[in-house]
Amino acid sequence: MADADAAADQNSGGGGGDDDETRVDHATRVDHLMDGLRAFGANYTEFTRRFASWLGLHSTDAAALVEILYAEDQGTPLSPARLSERVSLSSGATAILLKRLEQAGHIVRTRESTDRRVVTLRSSPDIRPRAEAFFGPYAERMAEAMSAYSPQEIQRFEDFIGRLRSTMDALLADEYRDGGPAAQEEPRPANRTVSGGR
Repeated sequence: MADADAAADQNSGGGGGDDDETRVDHATRVDHLMDGLRAFGANYTEFTRRFASWLGLHSTDAAALVEILYAEDQGTPLSPARLSERVSLSSGATAILLKRLEQAGHIVRTRESTDRRVVTLRSSPDIRPRAEAFFGPYAERMAEAMSAYSPQEIQRFEDFIGRLRSTMDALLADEYRDGGPAAQEEPRPANRTVSGGR
């Protein structure tokens, strides 16, 4: 009878200690996950910086070149307008950047659409082998790391990253569309702000 009373008490909230521990453990895991995502993002930015240095480019130019190369690999080459969205530059700044990349022999502009006004950005034949040589070890190591997970786990990771990305896109389009969060009537608590974590 005492066991039944204890079980009933736990179900009614009297034994909430385990729930509290679960919540704390979940929050800690989320913190660690966000830390890991930030660290990965910082490392990827450093790869791009070193790619820029390797090619003798400005980091923004190298980031744009990486976007052009990646889009080509995905079978969805970029237009100048789409590139400007990817690298967060104005159309004017993007035009200047593309002129530099074109003059350096790293990209070519083509007109592949039936609408001849549409410009498609392609990497030059000279730059692709150099990019593949630079990012080859990165691709190999990442493929090796991913091979430790099942297709089902990879699918869950893909869904998770997709949800995070759509959340960030919505934040940038709404709350941060003017460069910062809209003014609030009451300030939010100061904890757990800078990273979605601490």
